[in-house]
Amino acid sequence: MHLAAIIFTFIAALGSGLIAGLFFAFSNFVMKALASVAPERGMASMQAINRTVLNPVFLGVFLGTAVICAAAAICVLWRWQPGAGWLLVGSVLYLAGVLMVTMVFNVPLNDLLAGADVASAEGVRIWQSYLPRWTMWNHVRTVASLAAMASFIMAFCRLRESLP
Repeated sequence: MHLAAIIFTFIAALGSGLIAGLFFAFSNFVMKALASVAPERGMASMQAINRTVLNPVFLGVFLGTAVICAAAAICVLWRWQPGAGWLLVGSVLYLAGVLMVTMVFNVPLNDLLAGADVASAEGVRIWQSYLPRWTMWNHVRTVASLAAMASFIMAFCRLRESLP
């Protein structure tokens, strides 16, 4: 069981780190770049990004990390061991701060944007509302995934220290 916890923790740290890097890029420069061009160009680009991101590699990392987090949390609750608190915190941060925020806030905004006409005044209004709201929730996801990764690293260190 101890080895499984180490493996889950390592994979969860990697997945959280990959997702944190992706979200960081969007928060740091992608959304700023899209906001700096004509609304119809920025909006069309984001619509294309939202279609393209739904691919097996991204979804495998994004949802796979969530599955690992859920499994890790169950394992921890079943058998408390060194690093368990960090593992549980990291799992909750990822599941609530990344997966739940994405599903409750970012995905509905993406769906609204997907149905908007880039050439219409209404589409421009949607885009201008979308940019700050989507980016704010992306900041939340960035911080949550970074904090989850840090928690998993702490859990991994504690688990490794407790090896015989």
